[in-house]
Amino acid sequence: MILIEKIVDLITSTDSSDNEFEPQVRRPRVFKERRNYLLTMNNEEFKKRFRLSKNAVVHIIDQIRDKIAHRTDRNNAVSPENQVLLTLRFYALGTIYQAVGDFVGVSTATAGRIIPRVTHEIAKMRKDIIRMPSTQEEINQAKLNFFSIAKFPRVIGVIDCTHVKILSPGGDNAEIFRNRKGYFSINVQIVAGADLKIKNIVARWPGSAHDSNIFSNSRIRAQFEDNMFGDALLLGDSGYGVSNYMMTILNEPRTEGEQLYNESLIRTRNTVERLFGVLKRRFPIISLGIKSSLELTQGIIVACAVLHNIARDFNEEELEFEEGIQQLIKL
Repeated sequence: MILIEKIVDLITSTDSSDNEFEPQVRRPRVFKERRNYLLTMNNEEFKKRFRLSKNAVVHIIDQIRDKIAHRTDRNNAVSPENQVLLTLRFYALGTIYQAVGDFVGVSTATAGRIIPRVTHEIAKMRKDIIRMPSTQEEINQAKLNFFSIAKFPRVIGVIDCTHVKILSPGGDNAEIFRNRKGYFSINVQIVAGADLKIKNIVARWPGSAHDSNIFSNSRIRAQFEDNMFGDALLLGDSGYGVSNYMMTILNEPRTEGEQLYNESLIRTRNTVERLFGVLKRRFPIISLGIKSSLELTQGIIVACAVLHNIARDFNEEELEFEEGIQQLIKL
């Protein structure tokens, strides 16, 4: 009875200051200022911050605009331009969403929605941007390009793997992502062209996977087994098995010819090592490590590979790390 009397008193009270059911005034939404860095930054500063030239970024935006644009401008919708710039800044810093969100002028939650969406759309471009030579003319040209490096014949690609640091994915299988150096990673297989473009990429294997095992289970191996590239060769390090399409270094060269073979192979295979360096300096998130879900991490790796090839198509100069990034990598 006492409880009922209290409820009655609250309902019948005429004192609005004591009315617990009075509706609260909703705070107005505050939108952050968003700059169009394509217009406000000079070319050099823009490239330093977003890792690509304005022309290359505009090209990327045009390719995926329809996929990421909002249907209306309600609620101060983020433009395709700012969505792409936000994502590129994330790849440049590998930092938390809040930091890159503040730079572009969106909330942390909004950044957390935009980056996966844009990453997915860029990664989908791989089928057109990341490809092995397919026609006989393309295969012959690839052979000539590699032959000009150190006179190693018939080569159309050099293969190697690189580890990209990740957070522990958790679960029962987390430890398979721990590599031999003791940290969690994805072991990424890349086939490089003589032009330093990525011709093939596999970014789904855990850090404990051996390079040769990744290759053995890859589509590119099946294509060589099916003779899709004729008499063309891949060059690999000593971790790969020798076959009629895979050449590796001789561990104990005995003749002058074998020594020349090793020298030619090493100089030619150095292409993929150079590519790793160029890729990681352009998109430091690959060097710093990716602190995202496993699915998004794999998408980011492929998206960075796509962007790397676009940079090569636009003849972009090679970049160095931003100030302070090199120190973070060494930690």
